[in-house]
Amino acid sequence: MSFSHHNNFCKDLFNYSRRVSSESFIGNTAMGAGNPIRIQSMTNTDTNDITASVEQAIRMIESGAEYVRLTTQGTKEAENLKFIKEELVKRGYETPLVADIHFNPKAATIAAKYVDKVRINPGNFVDKRADFKNQEYGEVKYQEDLEKIREKLIPLLRICKENKTALRIGTNHGSLSDRIMSRYGDTPRGMVEATLEFLRICKEQNFTDVAISIKSSNTVMMVKTVRLLVCEMEKENMFFPLHLGVTEAGEGEDGRIKSAVGTGALLNDGIGDTVRISLTEDPEIESPVGKKLVDYVLEKENHKTIAPVENSDVDLINFYKRSSLLVQNIGSSKVPVVLSDLSHERYLTADLPEKAGYVQDQDTLEWEKGKLAADYIYVNGYEPVFSDYPEDLGIIVDQECWELADQYTDKSYPLFQTEEFLNDNLTAFTCDIHFVECSYNDLSQAFINKVIANPKVVLICQSSHQNAFAEQRAFALKLIQARCKAPVIFKRSFIDSNLEDLHLKSSCDLGSLFFDGLGNGISIVNEGNLPQSEVLSTEFGILQAARVRTSKTEFVSCPGCGRTLFQLQDVVAEVKKEFSHLTHLKIGVMGCIVNGPGEMGDVDYGYVGAGPGKVSLYKGHELLIKNIPSDTAIEELKSIIKDNGDWIDDNIN
Repeated sequence: MSFSHHNNFCKDLFNYSRRVSSESFIGNTAMGAGNPIRIQSMTNTDTNDITASVEQAIRMIESGAEYVRLTTQGTKEAENLKFIKEELVKRGYETPLVADIHFNPKAATIAAKYVDKVRINPGNFVDKRADFKNQEYGEVKYQEDLEKIREKLIPLLRICKENKTALRIGTNHGSLSDRIMSRYGDTPRGMVEATLEFLRICKEQNFTDVAISIKSSNTVMMVKTVRLLVCEMEKENMFFPLHLGVTEAGEGEDGRIKSAVGTGALLNDGIGDTVRISLTEDPEIESPVGKKLVDYVLEKENHKTIAPVENSDVDLINFYKRSSLLVQNIGSSKVPVVLSDLSHERYLTADLPEKAGYVQDQDTLEWEKGKLAADYIYVNGYEPVFSDYPEDLGIIVDQECWELADQYTDKSYPLFQTEEFLNDNLTAFTCDIHFVECSYNDLSQAFINKVIANPKVVLICQSSHQNAFAEQRAFALKLIQARCKAPVIFKRSFIDSNLEDLHLKSSCDLGSLFFDGLGNGISIVNEGNLPQSEVLSTEFGILQAARVRTSKTEFVSCPGCGRTLFQLQDVVAEVKKEFSHLTHLKIGVMGCIVNGPGEMGDVDYGYVGAGPGKVSLYKGHELLIKNIPSDTAIEELKSIIKDNGDWIDDNIN
């Protein structure tokens, strides 16, 4: 198959098409090329427990997993894969099995004889995982270590060829080696180079049944690194299929939003041949979530063409953040604002602030701003009740209502539709912000000129296009090219009564607009049967997952696997219960040390399984307490946080 420059995903950011990858044969379910985007998951059973592993694998397959991965710590577990495979086939299940290898090349060579794919991690296949002591590597030693990789990898490739076993090169942000860290640091470039070292050997050995993953619990790092890898592979005439996923995404709302923000951004770019949604939940729950996300993105295929932006060959690897003016508290270096659209409310009642996240003191009747309180609300009417609204809450009304609303509060602002904005001189609107709702097709030169001439304008960009994400990205790029610096609030409308659907769709469409630096605010309108509080929480969740605004404690937790030596879901629930009020902190909960210390690279504190009934506690990368009993670990962690001055008492009754 020939691959030309049309394969470069950076060439057209606005019209959806999948990256053309080479084909990898994995059992009876090929990946890449013209094959569907595959869905996969991973067991969390002990691979030595053959019965439990088989039963869980069946549940995963029946829930939609097209590949099933199993933890393979050592040679014993590798041998057990033979019996697990035989039992599954005997029961009529021929779904490809994948062995997950860390630290043990010998286990990989055994597993390759029995399963359909072997996953190895460049950070620990031969190299020692970084200990963060900044060890210096001279060129001679660097090359010696590369030769050691060849000595271990080439025999594995030969065994894989003999047994028609595929290979996954799975690079994790949390397990880069000292050698890579010494030269490239903790960067996307380092993760890409660690991957390419192995891919170059595969290419040299003419081994083509390869899949690649580059994962991180940091959505921004993950997306930027995969985008970079795609471009670097193309330079070296490599087009291997890609496995996508945000590792240690967590559970519940946070896990789904974080996964959809990272994985959805790449799927929107046309990147990705298989998806695993890593949730700290039962493995059979993951595949249906992944299938929903993939199906939603594929609905954008063959969409109505978005008129190209002139000179739109943008280098998405070095995509520049859009600079904007500061209009009150919107734009410039301010965190993105949240606009709660309450225009569907039939009456303008005194409890609207409550629906926007404010809490009323029962004694003083004063409004207090909750942790997830909107910065602005939009209502399409006016009432004297505005005078009793919170001082911090901006109120947006249709422009014909503004004059009356302004009599009751100085925090009211007019909203103009495009034609109203173009045909009105706006001199009568003496407030500090002029909100203008518009779409990509409204960006005529006359419109842009009038926006540039008015330093009070904040644009609310809405889209109902089949590929709304791409149209809103085109909107931002057109403003950049026109040197128009008005702040932009991205608005999307949905009709969902299933909360998971809303989480996945909105996060997929809006997330990367923010970590690519294109947005100054978010507004989600949902006409389905969901509480407004859930919509509001989703907006804040997307901004947090995109790492542009923190509103709650961030918990980084792995999905668990056969290495996990405690009830991970129970521990995560207990940790959340004790520490959810510490909204200024990131806390990691890891089942084992494979990625634990590394994936907790930017967390403040970490809880890591160290052995049966044992836990180690970290402050950042620093190991503070080692191998303590798990039943005292949470109290010990609380003491550590207090000793370091990071504890805040929870004042909520």
